[in-house]
Amino acid sequence: MTETPCQLYLISPLETGGDFPQRLERALDAGKGVVTAFQFRVKGLDQHDAAALAEPLQEICAAREVAFIVNDDISLAKRLKADGVHLGQGDGDPRDAREELGREAQIGVTCHGSRHLALEAGEAGADYVAFGAFFPSTTKETEHTADTDLLEWWHEMVEIPSVAIGGITPANCKPLIEAGADFLAVSGAVWSGDEVEAVQAFAEQIAAA
Repeated sequence: MTETPCQLYLISPLETGGDFPQRLERALDAGKGVVTAFQFRVKGLDQHDAAALAEPLQEICAAREVAFIVNDDISLAKRLKADGVHLGQGDGDPRDAREELGREAQIGVTCHGSRHLALEAGEAGADYVAFGAFFPSTTKETEHTADTDLLEWWHEMVEIPSVAIGGITPANCKPLIEAGADFLAVSGAVWSGDEVEAVQAFAEQIAAA
């Protein structure tokens, strides 16, 4: 089995209006071949408003062959014909998501720092599992933590890809890549500054590892 290099999984900021579509274009173009997935994550909007915000972003991703994943909402993912959905522990069962979204959908599950939850997700048909937080996050409060031993164990034992999440920056990501994370999920590190510089800095770390 050939080792595929780690890839970037961008998570949207909560505010995706205004000039965000242009920022997303710049980030994806800067990370060509490195950024392979984008998660649309908004809170507290009705589905109609969320769909209106999502559609231009979805087109940007489709034009660049970047997977468009909806956070937490199976019905919105179905409405948008998104590439997949990401489920937190309280957001539904991967089996139900599979039934709603079809065989081709990418279904991810948040598993915090738990081998047990990750194995359960895999048995339920998840396409990837997300572990974290590895570092304190500025994007959301850190309730659960994970360590690199978990990534190493998963990488050796299970073929389902892993996503590392939580406070990841170009400066601290190297141990996660070396531990076998298939994806680095990043939000604040990219959107809180110059998105092009940030994506390029991540790409350099991935290439160096």
